[in-house]
Amino acid sequence: MSSIAFRNGRIVLGNEVIEGSLAVEDGLIAGLAAGPSQVGEDLDGDYLIPGLVELHTDHLENHYRPRPGVFWDARAALHAHDVQIAGSGITTVFDAVRIGSDSDMPEMGKHVEALTGAIASGLGDGWLRADHLIHLRCELPSHDVIEQFETHATHPEVRLASMMDHTPGQRQFRSLDDYKRFYGARRSPEELERFIADRLADHARYSEPHRTHIVRRAGKLGLSLASHDDATLAHIEEAARDGVAIAEFPTTLEAAAAAHDAGLAILMGAPNVVRGRSHSGNISATDLVRAGLLDILSSDYVPFALMQAAFILPERVEGLSLAAALATVTRNPARAAGLDDRGEIAIGKRADLVRVQVIGGMPVVRGVWRQGKRVS
Repeated sequence: MSSIAFRNGRIVLGNEVIEGSLAVEDGLIAGLAAGPSQVGEDLDGDYLIPGLVELHTDHLENHYRPRPGVFWDARAALHAHDVQIAGSGITTVFDAVRIGSDSDMPEMGKHVEALTGAIASGLGDGWLRADHLIHLRCELPSHDVIEQFETHATHPEVRLASMMDHTPGQRQFRSLDDYKRFYGARRSPEELERFIADRLADHARYSEPHRTHIVRRAGKLGLSLASHDDATLAHIEEAARDGVAIAEFPTTLEAAAAAHDAGLAILMGAPNVVRGRSHSGNISATDLVRAGLLDILSSDYVPFALMQAAFILPERVEGLSLAAALATVTRNPARAAGLDDRGEIAIGKRADLVRVQVIGGMPVVRGVWRQGKRVS
């Protein structure tokens, strides 16, 4: 039996902020009360919020491959990633692991094996601070994406699969000029044209049959599905037909509105909120919040952006409360992923908690607890 308590905090609930105290028993929230208390750790007026839930971060891969052609020890990369994730207030993280080889990463299968093996090792040995799950980012035009999907989809920590297609001229890269700027830095003009031609050929050959296979297998395995970079009504109709639950990073207002009408949870990048715009020139996440078309934020490539964005949004969007903004990084992603035991400060929920002090307008993480145990 273990217990901890907190007092004199601004506790962010599902729909409001109260000043009061909170008690934890055996990793679960056992007591919650407004008003003063003499029991527990004094939060000195700091916020106490639910632990953040991250559905799509590429950050582990960035630690594993810190430079082109440089691959770090996978367990060391996971350790560095985990420390930064927990220190950013994220207590549940879906590590996005790309599957599907291409000319830049011709042996992706062995790298996926290294990363998923490191996660299994970290969980088994008990040294991870955050709760790590796996999100398979399936690159549909890749020739070996099905082989890699079948190898890893039954991993016990795999809970989510997204279907991606970064073919030039569609979705994220509807503009070929944007595509060329993104992929052309290390290629001559001739090499870039060949690269684009190869991507178009791969799309024509593989994308549709690979999508059909992954949708069917994910349904049998009980995995949640996400679409990626939807840009048109046709993309949303396809996602709804395939039983997709989450629309990741829609690139247009039209696609976001259609996703909302179809009942898909809409996910956008927190860096988009912090920067005020998309790095690819697509729709602003803040504009989607104003339109009532955003459910979930993801840190994507900067872990602390999740916390930053949640505290920035109430300043930028009139009428948006802090509780509602924080729901996009706690309750909403937890529900979308089927994790109903966390994401909210309520009796009986997991005691995944973060103490936050706002200093100079910036939220500063001062303590993190996962299931009542301090991890950062």
